[in-house]
Amino acid sequence: MFKTYLSTPLYNALIYLSDIIPGHSIGLAIIALTLIIKLILLPLYHQMWRTQQAMKAVEPELKIIKEKYKGEREEQARQTMALYKKYKINPFSGVIIMFIQLPVLLALFYVFKDSINLHPDLLYSFVKAPTVLNTQLFGVIDLAVKSYPLALMVGLTQFIQISLSMPYQPTPAKKINSEANFGEDFKSMMGWQMRYIMPVFIIFVSLGLPSAVTIYWVTSNLFSVGHELIKKYYFIESPSNQKPLSVN
Repeated sequence: MFKTYLSTPLYNALIYLSDIIPGHSIGLAIIALTLIIKLILLPLYHQMWRTQQAMKAVEPELKIIKEKYKGEREEQARQTMALYKKYKINPFSGVIIMFIQLPVLLALFYVFKDSINLHPDLLYSFVKAPTVLNTQLFGVIDLAVKSYPLALMVGLTQFIQISLSMPYQPTPAKKINSEANFGEDFKSMMGWQMRYIMPVFIIFVSLGLPSAVTIYWVTSNLFSVGHELIKKYYFIESPSNQKPLSVN
């Protein structure tokens, strides 16, 4: 089912785009297909963001519930779900959306991994295979070989995307002094690792990937950066409207 309903249709879309793009550039086809898929998935990303914003807005009320019903887990759970119902928040929507996106992202990775090779047996009858695929992108990047500059770009764009999507976290304390601040210290440590360690790890992963995959990754990151900037400048709530967002 994965091959029939996801990877094969995406592969055909990639070959179709490479055929109609001047010069039969597989690199430009990868960029175009990545942007198309990201635009299709954009409503899901936005829905997930609205859920995150709503969950963040009700944190003070959740804290009150936890303190009021401390030691009463069942009542605490009931009051929490009642709070979510009051503000029309589905706490599981983010997980559902991630599960919807994951197969698509895996299929894209699978397609781009072998994108420079033509497989006529996978093409639909109405998709014309180009006589030759141009693996040169902008005349300087050869998708047939690995690229160190592209790997660095993946890490850099990932760092920018994470920095925009996550609030700044100070460097974690070397020693946790009490149980009370454990949660904050742990959150700070995880945020610091995501911001600085994750991009470096991604660079090393990208060094072992085909350039076609890293082009997809860079394009996807740049799209996410643009999305984060648009959210910050056009979807910021005014101080007079601080009630939780309805995600329905």
